[in-house]
Amino acid sequence: MMTRGAARMTRVVMGHMGPRYFSTAVLRNDAGAGVIGGAAAGLLHGFPVNPSEKGVVTWVRHFPVMCSRSASTVALNDKQQEDSDKKVENGSAAASSGGDGSVDKSVVSYWGVPPSKITKPDGTEWKWNCFRPWETYQADMSIDLTKHHAPVTFLDKFAYWTVKVLRYPTDIFFQRRYGCRAMMLETVAAVPGMVGGMLLHCKSLRRFEQSGGWIKTLLEEAENERMHLMTFMEVAKPKWYERALVFAVQGVFFNAYFVTYLLSPKLAHRIVGYLEEEAIHSYTEFLKELDNGNIENVPAPAIAIDYWRLPKDSTLRDVVLVVRADEAHHRDVNHFASDIHYQGQQLKDSPAPLGYH
Repeated sequence: MMTRGAARMTRVVMGHMGPRYFSTAVLRNDAGAGVIGGAAAGLLHGFPVNPSEKGVVTWVRHFPVMCSRSASTVALNDKQQEDSDKKVENGSAAASSGGDGSVDKSVVSYWGVPPSKITKPDGTEWKWNCFRPWETYQADMSIDLTKHHAPVTFLDKFAYWTVKVLRYPTDIFFQRRYGCRAMMLETVAAVPGMVGGMLLHCKSLRRFEQSGGWIKTLLEEAENERMHLMTFMEVAKPKWYERALVFAVQGVFFNAYFVTYLLSPKLAHRIVGYLEEEAIHSYTEFLKELDNGNIENVPAPAIAIDYWRLPKDSTLRDVVLVVRADEAHHRDVNHFASDIHYQGQQLKDSPAPLGYH
């Protein structure tokens, strides 16, 4: 049987430990006075109600295994966190408020990165985050579309016939559906520039040397081809099996081109040059279908109008014209890069045609 002293001690301990573990009240110590939670909380903070219980209180406060100290700081930490959150919210609201009192709904980053607000020359809001106004341009429509690099060497012939062989299954699969054909073409055409730029970037880091601007040129080519894809996605809605085909083709082509560029950059650039020649041919056929009325000449997507600085009343035909001009420029750049390697030089030895879309 429990003695009276043991029973008394048990009641005191449980009575004083209960508020800490089972109460949600926040304990606050204001300069040693005014403790929330009643006499029991006061005992654990050093203010025993009954002097005879002082020994028990001391025992409770000095045994960390009882976790009393940890439990008491939980409520305090919660209160401090709430106060901190309120301060952050108030600061964010103040930072995002305009001079006229209007509140900006953009999320202010914890890292202090302010949201950018860009407007067009006419004052309207710029709605594209994938490219900025200074990255737009007007396509050079005067470029010669008929230029062709005649294959002479073995590598040239290998590159030429590789592209011709790859075109054959594409013709069978897409036939006269040039919108989806263009979409597939751009998913492939956007890979070489990224692979070449990445490998030149790594080479520049390894050898501690400049690239002659070719890293930026190839990455610009990849980005330009990607914008072609973003444009045609607004026109041609790919079916599920066409999306699946993109996965397969991109996976195979990326790795194949990566290995080819490591083994022979001049062959890799020559393949892209011939690939761009085929792209010019495909877009020329696309224009014929538009002119014959077989494909509806719908209004140009808004993204294309802003990216190529086209008139607001532009149509799909205008978009195909500027895209074809871009492909002609990519043809020249890659044949030029291959010729540099054929002459026994490195790309860094010849200035890259920056901005040459």
